[in-house]
Amino acid sequence: MLRHIVMWTLKEEAEGADRATNVQRARELLLGCAAITPGIVQFSVGTATKGMDCTADLVLDSTFTDAAALAAYQNHPTHVAIKPFMKAVVHSRHCMDFVVSDNPQ
Repeated sequence: MLRHIVMWTLKEEAEGADRATNVQRARELLLGCAAITPGIVQFSVGTATKGMDCTADLVLDSTFTDAAALAAYQNHPTHVAIKPFMKAVVHSRHCMDFVVSDNPQ
C-alpha cells in the first residue's frame, strides 16, 4: 500500500475570502474526492485545531492500494478540477508518499 500525505498552509486572503473560509472550502473540495476512484483505502482531511501549535492549516492523509491507484486519483477529473482553487489559496504545500509495510523493520 502507498500512503499519501499532503499539508497546506493557506494565504491570509485569496479568492475574495479569508484564510478560515478558504480552509473550509478546500476541506469540502478534498472530501469530495474521497471515493472518486477504486483503490482508495483510507482518506481523511483535517484542519488545524485552535489553541494548539500547528505547522499547517489543512492536511490530507490517505492510503492507496498501490501507485497506480494514487495516479488514478491524481488524474481523475474531480481531483484535477480543484487544483486551480488550491493553487490560488495556498501559500505553501508539503507532500510525502511512502510505502506502508505490514512488517516494519
